[in-house]
Amino acid sequence: MTHTLFLHQLALRGAFSRLVARPLASLLSALVVAIALSLPALGLVLVDNVGRLARGVSGKPEISVFLKTGTSEAAARALGEQLRADARIASQRFVPRDEALRQLSARGGFADVAGTLEENPLPDAFVIEPHGDDPADFEAIRVSLAAKPQVDYVQLDSAWVERLHAAVGLGRWCMYVLAGLLGAALVIVSFNTIRLQILTQRHEIAVSLLLGATRSFVRRPFLYFGLLQGLLGGVVAWGIVALLLWQIAPRIEAFARSYSIVLDLAGPGPAGVAALLAFAALLGWLGAGLSVRRHLHDGPID
Repeated sequence: MTHTLFLHQLALRGAFSRLVARPLASLLSALVVAIALSLPALGLVLVDNVGRLARGVSGKPEISVFLKTGTSEAAARALGEQLRADARIASQRFVPRDEALRQLSARGGFADVAGTLEENPLPDAFVIEPHGDDPADFEAIRVSLAAKPQVDYVQLDSAWVERLHAAVGLGRWCMYVLAGLLGAALVIVSFNTIRLQILTQRHEIAVSLLLGATRSFVRRPFLYFGLLQGLLGGVVAWGIVALLLWQIAPRIEAFARSYSIVLDLAGPGPAGVAALLAFAALLGWLGAGLSVRRHLHDGPID
């Protein structure tokens, strides 16, 4: 175990030395990786922030629960207690039928109609605001409330939420597809970079094999080189995304303020940064692995 760990450390140091020995070439390769990865990374960040912006413009969805005619005050109060105890509901407000009629009369065009009514036809109601913004949760709340004996009808205002989820989901899916396509291109770039290194060092590799070095020993430094090159590209991509967000954040926030929305443009969190770096390192490792497998087994070394 200790011997294997030592060999990995040796290979990692050798790969790092090769990376540092040619700083300009390493930087250019890292920039290729960074530019390709920064596009989908920035797109995902903007899609998430657009989702937040759209939720701010549209407001929180509400569910209106209309009680049956003749429901007693005690029964309405009991239903209110059940709504307050429901963990899925963020807030609830009771609207008596008289208050609902006053609100209707205050609206333009309805005052004359409300004045001609002999009696109040409106029922008592609860207006509730659910936690989160998942349409599936709204539907589950609607079904459970509709089954209660005091409830006559439940009106669910979630059409805009479904459209929002569809738009954000489509944008996120497009960014994932773009990341996959550019990732495949980066694997090819890493493949060719390692191929050139193998061809450059083919005599050194051949001598090492003749002296008894295993193919794993020869292969390991190239794999670590691809990993480090990808990781360096991921770090530069993170810097590009942070720089672009810093530049466009004031413009997006000014646009949000024009709709009376206070929005702080959020960049990728620690999990997002870690995912970006891991994805970049994986692409470098994969391209190096494919190149080493191809050229050390089928190339001029044999």
